[in-house]
Amino acid sequence: MRSIDYFDRGHDRDPNRPCIVDTETGESWTFAEVKAETERVAAAMQKAGFKSQDHVGLYGPNGGMLLIVLLAIWRVNGKWIPVNTRNAMDANVGYIDYVRCQWMFYHSSLADGVTELRSRCDTLDTFVCIDKPCSTSAGSDDPSLEQFTDGVSADDFVEPEIDAFGNLEDIVLIAPTGGTTGPSKGANVTNLGWGTMIETASDAMGGRTDNPVALVSAPITHAAGPIALATLCLGATQVILPGFDAERVLRTIEEYKVSHMYLPPTAMYQLLASPEIDKHDYSSLRIFILVGSPCSPEKLRIAVDTFGPCMCQSYGQVECPMIIAWLPPEDVAKFAREAPEKLASCGKISRSIKVALLDDDGNQVPLGEAGEICARGALVTHSYFEMPEATAEARQFGWHHTGDVGKFDEEGYLYIVDRKKDMIVSGGFNVFTAEVEAAITELAQVREAVVFGIPHEKWGEQVHATVVADGITEDEIIAHAKARLGGVKAPKTVEFVDSIPRTAAGKMDKKVLRRKYWGDSDRLVN
Repeated sequence: MRSIDYFDRGHDRDPNRPCIVDTETGESWTFAEVKAETERVAAAMQKAGFKSQDHVGLYGPNGGMLLIVLLAIWRVNGKWIPVNTRNAMDANVGYIDYVRCQWMFYHSSLADGVTELRSRCDTLDTFVCIDKPCSTSAGSDDPSLEQFTDGVSADDFVEPEIDAFGNLEDIVLIAPTGGTTGPSKGANVTNLGWGTMIETASDAMGGRTDNPVALVSAPITHAAGPIALATLCLGATQVILPGFDAERVLRTIEEYKVSHMYLPPTAMYQLLASPEIDKHDYSSLRIFILVGSPCSPEKLRIAVDTFGPCMCQSYGQVECPMIIAWLPPEDVAKFAREAPEKLASCGKISRSIKVALLDDDGNQVPLGEAGEICARGALVTHSYFEMPEATAEARQFGWHHTGDVGKFDEEGYLYIVDRKKDMIVSGGFNVFTAEVEAAITELAQVREAVVFGIPHEKWGEQVHATVVADGITEDEIIAHAKARLGGVKAPKTVEFVDSIPRTAAGKMDKKVLRRKYWGDSDRLVN
């Protein structure tokens, strides 16, 4: 099926059920109203010249209309281009240019950024400000979404051509592989892969309540958008917060009787540390899913005591969205009581994918040994956008290579123990170290730089740089990297050394450097 068909499935369960509640504006929409509004926006896009499979950017903070526009993009058969509000401008410009984005729906709070995008991105030609008419500093006047759809009704929408299979090969998303901005690769996600993810996740999360209510506080333009679609398929009401705030999340769970919610582990840690943690009722929770990075087993055990038997984890990546492995709440609750060491697992392989742990020669490693996590099946994304060589490299030996290193136990539970690729997950966002190293070494005073993740109580991991340099301070290096890459990717700490240790082959030895911070830990990820 098409991605929008999964929303329509939720609509058909009960068109009059509340679909979206925007806690910031006070607006709310039923499923019927959301469906009609997506058809109206889609009709306006067609009237403005949209062609099937055009590339459509979405740039804004969380809000009800942002989610509606995302659904409209899929209804009109567009390719969604996520534009992350946390990125440095250079990164957004680079990605938009790379994927040749044509349309941009944005929020007025980001008007200055849109002015720069307009001047630097040649392929962008249609701009719509979601919340109000917007005059930019470049002298252009962009219509509000209300103006853009004026005079157009849902009846004007012309359904795109659909085949009997639901256009399985059409692209629904070109996702930056780095999460925050990614390096220069975009994963082509098809209806086939998207639908496989939605069906697998919906089956895992569904059937636990007759009144599903999903809380959206993580960015819709990141992982929260796909997870929202998985719960919309179940007919879940989406309660949207403008962003993550620990105290507000805790209050909202009780106020709206939230049954389903998603957060990266680092956000869950902030909930546990909140002074309000013992002041609210969480008994409505049925699914509290942790996605984005491995979770501290001890904090997960505490979370079960705090939120009840609702805690669960899944493992995936952009190229295999969300649910390669699944650790259901029943297992988490049992392990919290009887086998806390198993809380380090990300679960068993889901029904929609085949996984093998391979060595560098493509051979499966023996049970209990670590190997690269490789996947095969409909969940695997189609390709990297216009990068056939990178696609081929990731698909060696007939498998998709995740770049993560894991091991299985005798019961089939998967444990992530390291990352084969030099990537850091900080606060649920991926940071590729080579990109940070390149930014740091732009500075003339820096001779060498090596970047890696070190443990952090709040973010799971933080970006750390070890450098060989003269005549420059830690603050200056951090400020330069932040200006080039944004706050997420910039190092939070810098260590100055006389020389960087190297392997026998002459490569920088990150393992030696990391051990100083990770000690003898069995896994070098948080």
